[in-house]
Amino acid sequence: MIPSDREIEDLHRRYAPTPEAFDLVFTHCRIVRDLALQLLPADADVDAELVNAGALLHDVGVYRLQGAAYIRHGILGDALLRSLGLPDRLCRMCSHHTGVGLTGADVVAQELPLPVADYLAETPEEELVMYADKFHSKKSPPVFVSADTYTATVARFGEEKATRFKFLRSRYGDPDLAGLATVYGHATI
Repeated sequence: MIPSDREIEDLHRRYAPTPEAFDLVFTHCRIVRDLALQLLPADADVDAELVNAGALLHDVGVYRLQGAAYIRHGILGDALLRSLGLPDRLCRMCSHHTGVGLTGADVVAQELPLPVADYLAETPEEELVMYADKFHSKKSPPVFVSADTYTATVARFGEEKATRFKFLRSRYGDPDLAGLATVYGHATI
């Protein structure tokens, strides 16, 4: 039930409100896929096909924001994929990739416009997609984000978030951003 890369690209094209939105979001998703597969541990029991598809789909909810707070893109993507009959393990890639994970306590404390629940990566595949996503931003213009830059950014949300990111770095390592930055023509901050 895991869609092919071509089926995923077609899904992006179908839901993107504009060609520019498609280019921005799908390029970001391809980059996150490239990063996640680069970081895939050779000695771990990780479903590379699921990582590939999850990374390519993780931000599909961006197309459904229509003025809603950006933080909602994950749950919107999860709902979209569920409506298409895709498996739970793929849908969760959307709703469980924000930051280094959101807890119900985070939702309440930060007054986030999300249902109160935990949105934490629970499988190695979810963790890889969530972690890889930290190294690229769709901001204008899009940029690659170094591990040190992201560590400083996430620390604003509490030391436990920075500690979680440091743990992920120790588990998966730092990606080689230079080669991808050259391929995609994006700067690294």
